[in-house]
Amino acid sequence: MFNSVTLIIFASKLQTMSPDLMNFLVIPVLIFLARICDVTIGTIRIIMVARGKKIMAPILGFFEVFIWIIAVSKIMDNLDNWVNFVFYAAGFATGNYIGMLIEEKLAMGTVVVRIITAKSGLQLIDTLREKGFGLTWMNAQGREEQVNVIFLTVKRSSLKELIPIIHNFNPNAFYTIEDVRYVSSRMVESGIKHKSLFSWRKGK
Repeated sequence: MFNSVTLIIFASKLQTMSPDLMNFLVIPVLIFLARICDVTIGTIRIIMVARGKKIMAPILGFFEVFIWIIAVSKIMDNLDNWVNFVFYAAGFATGNYIGMLIEEKLAMGTVVVRIITAKSGLQLIDTLREKGFGLTWMNAQGREEQVNVIFLTVKRSSLKELIPIIHNFNPNAFYTIEDVRYVSSRMVESGIKHKSLFSWRKGK
């Protein structure tokens, strides 16, 4: 009921506005907001596609295109108003930024973390296992010295716990993080337990 009344009041106010105010302020702002919405949804949709989310990606795609059509129709109705083009471009840029922020906050999906450290990694390995992380490790030859290479497959939400552990052990440790689209078995977390696909240890 409240939303209906609000919309009626808003529509009545639009009708009383001068044409100049409508063309140079209200319509550009609406285009800006619509572009933010559709680009934000589009950014998240692309992430869903990359992660193989076959249900969420099409649903997001529907709303993305629906909002985009509304924004473009307003542009086509006012081709002589350059302000619309500026707000359209600004909404596109802002939508990309907001979409990435939302995706970062959601921390969806699974990643593979590779850690390479010249410092003996046994202490780090023991610490990670105490924290419940499953891992694989091996000795390797670096350019100048022997190194330890550690592999972990964890949920992205676990990176907030994992990265500080690596930095505390060796601030100069080299590590990479890559997204994983598919894993061959479910990763189950119970409390602080992080079950990894890599479950064997060198020599066993």
